[in-house]
Amino acid sequence: MKKLLIVYHTMTGGTQQMAEAAAAAAREQSGVSVDMKRAVETGPDDVLQADGYLFATPENLATMSGLMKDFFDRCYYPALDRVNGRPYAAMICAGSDGQGALRQIERIATGWRLKAVAPGIIVCTHAQTPERILARKVIGRADLARCAELGAGLAAGLSLGVF
Repeated sequence: MKKLLIVYHTMTGGTQQMAEAAAAAAREQSGVSVDMKRAVETGPDDVLQADGYLFATPENLATMSGLMKDFFDRCYYPALDRVNGRPYAAMICAGSDGQGALRQIERIATGWRLKAVAPGIIVCTHAQTPERILARKVIGRADLARCAELGAGLAAGLSLGVF
């Protein structure tokens, strides 16, 4: 059985909703187990034991969250040259454009020699004031459907050996 690892961080719930939608859809695929873990709880062994990855982070100050960066800092070198060619995708819960966070994940994935299997999903909440930035997020149905589609597609590709 193939294993999909979904690594996420959330502060206001938006990224978690996105990751949960992807995980639920991925779990509906046969032949794939799904492990959804907070970035702070994920280590190199988790990365090495997985066959594919979905990285989900909020955009913080035009970059990925600090705790997501911490995950990559802790896991990058122990996994270097040991995960080459494995598939990945990324999701960003953004207040503005999310491009900086997505670029960071893409650069790290390039260093790990992972294979992007879908364009990154950016859900923009348009939160621009301190009150809206810190408020609990509610991700809309259409955006959650895109996240679910990404999770299902990644899991199906793993299960079928496409990736």
